[in-house]
Amino acid sequence: MKKTLIITGGAGFIGSHVVRLFVNKYPNYHIINLDALTYAGNLENLKDIEDAANYTFVKADITDPEGIKTVFEQYKPDGVIHLAAESHVDRSITDPNAFIKTNVMGTANLLNTVKELWKGDFEGKRFYHVSTDEVYGSLGAEGFFLETTPYDPQSPYSASKAASDHFVRAYGNTYGLPFVLTNCSNNYGPNHFPEKLIPLFINNIKNNKPLPVYGDGKYTRDWLYVIDHARAIDIVFHKGKNGETYNIGGFNEWQNIELVKLLIKEMDKQLGRPEGTSEKLITYIKDRPGHDRRYAIDATKIKNELGWEPSVTFEQGLSQTIQWYMDNEEWLSEVTSGNYQKYYEKQYAS
Repeated sequence: MKKTLIITGGAGFIGSHVVRLFVNKYPNYHIINLDALTYAGNLENLKDIEDAANYTFVKADITDPEGIKTVFEQYKPDGVIHLAAESHVDRSITDPNAFIKTNVMGTANLLNTVKELWKGDFEGKRFYHVSTDEVYGSLGAEGFFLETTPYDPQSPYSASKAASDHFVRAYGNTYGLPFVLTNCSNNYGPNHFPEKLIPLFINNIKNNKPLPVYGDGKYTRDWLYVIDHARAIDIVFHKGKNGETYNIGGFNEWQNIELVKLLIKEMDKQLGRPEGTSEKLITYIKDRPGHDRRYAIDATKIKNELGWEPSVTFEQGLSQTIQWYMDNEEWLSEVTSGNYQKYYEKQYAS
């Protein structure tokens, strides 16, 4: 094999799309999918490539320093693409310590491990840290997040990701560790665990359940199709400049309530209901504590320097996403019932 890469969190939503892309596109790379298989990690996401000759799954937890050291010494990766993270803001408000443990300590464990493994011989090596636009805080009605925007995290989740970003840069500055870092906007697409807005609402509309909308529903997000994000990660990993940060966004802002109405329109069409039928499911609920009003990414740098831009419009990506969930009801029912979790606990009991 020409190169060995460890992709952390490779059984998760974004990670599974990155693993699939690299396994299929680079047959001479050995791709190690390292995942702890927590609630959002699901090997069903990767059934189509699980028998590929250049693919290996390893069940391991980035918060376990000795376990990570053992894996890295066994496979001796040339590169790491670090996606493993706790990522749901609501969960971070309920249990911030879990986010500190995984996102901060877990990242530090990985950094310490590669620092010792590579021992200053950084030729051909790279640590790629995947982060979020939420580290920048909240925007007003105008303006965009740039790579130079000062950090201003507003939730335990974004604070934990901001801390991990700082550690990656610190290891680059202090030890010369070669790194690249990306901050992405909200992802959507196939295999998304249904705690996040789009898959949750697709599932609820289908089952005539309430659609919980925070506050006045005018919170604004930039949406990025997950397959386009995987393409961007591929490009940054191979062509990005060491020590640089690249913002990855969809050039695609939507207020939550307008997004919900678009979802309703598309889902009612799919389900053969009169258009707008499901609007009665919209239920305004108490606002989330510390809710950031607006995120919007300026992705000009990655477009101009590396030639990446989204390949689909939001309407195209959303239509493909809805179709995937309609075609994969078994996946959705297993995820929401928790049956797959019991299976993996039994299958991969440590």
